[in-house]
Order: sequence, then structure tokens, then C-alpha cells
Amino acid sequence: MIETSIRKSTLGALKELYNADISEKDIIIQKTRKEFEGDYTINVFPFLKLSHQKPEQTAEKIGEYILKDNKDMDRFNVIKGFLNIVVKDEVWTAFLANNAGDNKFGISKHAAGAPYVIEYSSPNTNKPLHLGHIRNNLLGWSVAEILKASGKNVVKVNLVNDRGIHICKSMLAWEKWYNGQTPESARIKGDKLVGDCYVRFDKEMKAELAALVDKGISPDEAEKKSALMKEAREMLQKWEQNDTEIRKLWTEMNKWVYTGVDQTYKRLGVAFDKIYYESDTYLLGKEIVVEGLDQGILFKKEDGSVWAGLSEE
Repeated sequence: MIETSIRKSTLGALKELYNADISEKDIIIQKTRKEFEGDYTINVFPFLKLSHQKPEQTAEKIGEYILKDNKDMDRFNVIKGFLNIVVKDEVWTAFLANNAGDNKFGISKHAAGAPYVIEYSSPNTNKPLHLGHIRNNLLGWSVAEILKASGKNVVKVNLVNDRGIHICKSMLAWEKWYNGQTPESARIKGDKLVGDCYVRFDKEMKAELAALVDKGISPDEAEKKSALMKEAREMLQKWEQNDTEIRKLWTEMNKWVYTGVDQTYKRLGVAFDKIYYESDTYLLGKEIVVEGLDQGILFKKEDGSVWAGLSEE
């Protein structure tokens, strides 16, 4: 609306100053660059053939006319062939006051075109959402809603990291030290209980490593000799082999986390159109790793871990 009124005043200036009738599309108006004072900038170079004057003189005359003609404009300045116009503060405050109550302001009615996939949140199932997730969730949700409001076809996606050694650490801790405790019996959110299990594993492992180091073993060797880490790795291998009991515990503890995390999502006011789980997709990556080993691109160490040699790169 403001830009339209500036364009109209510019047309009036060209008519009065140079007796010129030009098309609106020939008037180039942009937002003023941050390093200069102004709200809108008019490029006057296309008008020099009408004024037969220098860019600065042409911009000054057009600016003076606009200031007299348009009550919404406060002042102007000229940088070479660019006329920077400052809009009065009360114009902006009036615009805000007039539109603040319109919950549909700026919203397009029709979503169209190829989908915009906005992926956010992406929690692990070994702990509750933390402070960083709040930022991530609100940014992701906001970007998605802004795109939706502008008429884009938006799909909100969450990729959940629900498998791996970190998940097994929580599971192993629960088996060892929590005596069948459940969110109901502990009277806490499920994600908090599983997170407590993860913290307990870390605490117990640090104590184990410290005891090994006290016996003269190096920290690196102590980690290799850790009985807890060995158990966690064995649990992960059993999970990958579809061990019935391990999968049952994994499913149950993940369910605790999902219930707790969903409560947090509800409190934050965010949601998703599609949720992907790493447990459903990791095999694709595993196939690629096996192919890399077969082709000699990757190599396997004695402990079974797979590596890519990038020293030449």
C-alpha cells in the first residue's frame, strides 16, 4: 500500500516536472539497503532521458515533489542516482494498529506447487527434549507456518533417532538398576525416566573407567576394556539380529519416550505431518556400507567398525 502511494507520487512528479507519461512498471522501487537511511529507494537513472540533468539533481527534484505531494513521507536523501525515502513513523504504527487484530493477515488461501519439506525436532529416544530442542521446534514450526501462509505446499517432517548404541545404554541401565520401574510407578514422564537411565549408565561407566585408570591402565585402553560398553554393544548386536526380548524392551522404552515427548510437543504447540524413524531406514545405509566394503572404498578394523580412509583427501 505504501509502495503504491510512492509510485503514484513519482508518476505525478514526472508528469509535472518533465511532462512525461510513463508506465508504472518503469518506476523501480526497492527496499532501502540497511547501510542507508530510508524505507524505500527509487532508482532515478531511467528518468535522466526525461530530465536531461545529473542523477543527483533529478533525484532531488523528484524527492521534493514527493514530499509535498505525499503526506505519509517524512524526508528523503540522495545517494548518486538513488532517492531514499523515509516513511513517517505514524504510518507504520497506524498500519500495525489497523491489522494487528487480523489473524488471517497475509495468508494465502491456496497451497500450490511442489512440496516444501521442513524437517525439525529430530529427537533421540534415550532422553527427553532439552532447551536446544525448544529453539529447533519453534524455528521449524514457524518457518513451516510462514511458508504455508504464503501459499506454499508444506510438509512438516520429524526424523526420530530411535536406534543405536546410545539407546542401548538407557536400556541396559534400566535392566541393571531400575528393578522394573515404569513411568507410572516412578510417577514421572516416560522420556524423563529413560533419560535418567542414560545418565545412570554414564555415571556407572565413568566410575568403572576411573577404577581401571587407577590400576594403571590408560584411558583409551580402559574404554576398550569397559565391561559396560561391551554389554551395550552386545545388546545393539542382538537388536540388529532381531532378538525377541531386546526388541520387546526397546519397543516398550521407546513408547515411554514418545508419550512424554508428545506431551512436550503439545505444550509447545507444534506438530508434524510425517514422522520417520531411523530404525526403518538404517538398513538402507547398511547396504551402502556393505557395498563400500565389497568395492574396497571402506575398510573394517579388528573391532568390527567400518572406516573410510580420507588421508589422501
